[in-house]
Amino acid sequence: MENSSVRTGARVPEYFGEDVFNEKAMQRRLPKHAYRELKKAIEEGQELTPETADLIAHEMKEWAMEHGATHFTHWFQPLTGVTAEKHDAFISAPMQDGGVLMSLSGKELIKGEPDASSFPSGGLRATFEARGYTIWDCTSPAFIRRDEGGATLCIPTAFCSYTGEALDQKTPLLRSMEAIDREATRLVRLFGNTHSKHVVPYVGAEQEYFIIDREKYLQRMDLIFTGRTLFGAMPPKGQELDDHYFGTLRPRIAAYMSEVNTELWRLGVPAKTQHNEAAPAQHELAPIYEKVNVAVDHNQLIMQTLKRVATRHGLRCLLHEKPFDGVNGSGKHDNWSLMTDDGINLLDPGVTPHENIQFLLILTCILKAVDDYAELLRESAADVGNDLRLGGNEAPPAIISVFLGEQLLDVLTQLISTGRAAKTRDGGKLLTGVSTLSDISKDGTDRNRTSPFAFTGNKFEFRMVGSRDSIASPNVVLNTIVADAFHEASEILESAGAECFDETVHDLIKRYAAEHIRIVFNGNGYSESWVTEAKRRGLPNIPSMVDAIPALTDEKSVRLFRDYGVFSEKELISRMEVKYETYSKDMNIEARTMLEMTNKLFLPAMIRGAGSLASSVSAIEAAGADASVSRKLLVRLNDLIKEASDAREKLLEATLSAEKNPAGRTQALLFRDKVVPAMKALRKPVDEAEMIVDKQLWPVPSYADLMFEV
Repeated sequence: MENSSVRTGARVPEYFGEDVFNEKAMQRRLPKHAYRELKKAIEEGQELTPETADLIAHEMKEWAMEHGATHFTHWFQPLTGVTAEKHDAFISAPMQDGGVLMSLSGKELIKGEPDASSFPSGGLRATFEARGYTIWDCTSPAFIRRDEGGATLCIPTAFCSYTGEALDQKTPLLRSMEAIDREATRLVRLFGNTHSKHVVPYVGAEQEYFIIDREKYLQRMDLIFTGRTLFGAMPPKGQELDDHYFGTLRPRIAAYMSEVNTELWRLGVPAKTQHNEAAPAQHELAPIYEKVNVAVDHNQLIMQTLKRVATRHGLRCLLHEKPFDGVNGSGKHDNWSLMTDDGINLLDPGVTPHENIQFLLILTCILKAVDDYAELLRESAADVGNDLRLGGNEAPPAIISVFLGEQLLDVLTQLISTGRAAKTRDGGKLLTGVSTLSDISKDGTDRNRTSPFAFTGNKFEFRMVGSRDSIASPNVVLNTIVADAFHEASEILESAGAECFDETVHDLIKRYAAEHIRIVFNGNGYSESWVTEAKRRGLPNIPSMVDAIPALTDEKSVRLFRDYGVFSEKELISRMEVKYETYSKDMNIEARTMLEMTNKLFLPAMIRGAGSLASSVSAIEAAGADASVSRKLLVRLNDLIKEASDAREKLLEATLSAEKNPAGRTQALLFRDKVVPAMKALRKPVDEAEMIVDKQLWPVPSYADLMFEV
């Protein structure tokens, strides 16, 4: 087989997915009976026979070796937010003639034992209890990953403890997919759909990121250790002119994006949209929708590819939610919908939504789900970086609400007031006033960029997810809470019987709409008036990750996840502990980095700057000239040195005090309430000093150097 490197001038269809053991590759290589059995395993959960597993493993190995692979790995997603892997060569035994046997058995394909005891488990297992299993997720295709170490066959897997608890992101996601499949299929059956066998969540995750020069990145200790700038004065220009947004790509960035696309397309990732985002040096990549577990895997590949390719171009990709203070943060817009296996989008309202009773029930069930579990949905996007991002600059507020637009809100209002919706508001025509431009039909509603959960035509866009985070967690929550709402609706409709179905479904839609209309908000989510209004409505406002975490283990969440087999209470408690520990560790690293940078870089630079100014004052006065301006700067800089030194001591004291506490909520609260304010207090004088000290003396690249010189 030809080497799988992309040929110069090759058309995308010629190489798209060439590094994926996808359905086309399986059909071509597997015996028909093995292919049929694998398809049943994927679609119906049927267990593979050992003989078939061996056949699949052999052909997968042969295919991988033809693509240059020497090793394979069970590729899994522990509770670190990134992926993990342990590589094994295909070598299985030396031969008597001096050669070597290359193999991959069915057992090796299906099950691995990576140990991986040092990954976060939140108390699910002690370090000495090392055994953990990776289990092949046959619904997500294997692929070849290429890097400086060569080509590796990556087999997507789940990761569980010896006693079966989920230690990863993938296992609960697959459980939640089964829950919503079961409940959504049950619901559509009541509306007469007997042909669809399954309902699957589909997701398209838009990915925002920053690109800066790698050499400048390596001069910033804060970027290296924390992923964001802990110090930095704003340059004269930020994003206020909006000239970077959707602007022409710079040559260096265009070359980088081109290689990113090529790599992703070879991996079967349907990367579609690329553009400059609002902040200088910020960009976005958006893929086409896929089944949610594949979308989760592909989003991890997107993040890895963005970082790996950047290095080749002398660049650095920053995925932190807020790498630069004062400009846009980066998020991940999780576009979520429900599709039947025969292609019906359950969130498509059709031309006349007021007549689409199934859609209206599904819509109001989702409103109920989001309203009932707003705290849990907020927690699913809780992240240290998101505490810095949420609430402005294109990021949604920390208050969960749903944007429906004028058209659907009007339909719900009719339902609530009269019990029936008689009409659907038309979007009308867009009249440009230019004769050479066509008058076009407008969509039924505008969009709302400030809404955390917005209906956008035939899907919901959850805009709260952080740019570094796995999209598994928010989709686990979405799948499960909507499954719960569907379950309740089905119970009510089935109890009413077929003869009362129409009346019951209309009453149920009206009831859900009336009870949960409070979660619907079409206005400006950034306004102070919305904060007041949300409080009046009784909607939770949770700006901090630390305050979001308890939603994981409250009685309602435990019951929800237990009932649908997604999480046990023990698994939820473990995730709570991991999140508290993660928050404390991240903040401790940031505080320690600030202290080191202040001690070794900024205070020495400020003192040198003061010395230089003092020499200037003496020289000017010796010449008989007026030194008042230089003296004024010297006095202010000397005050800032004292202020920074005092703030450094207070930060050290607060950090040491927080570190003494055992990991958990108390420690996390100390970091949030004591250490974070002390960090802000230290940053303020240092950033002001940057505007006074000679640039040649300042020890790190400035914001202008980082954001504008790419």
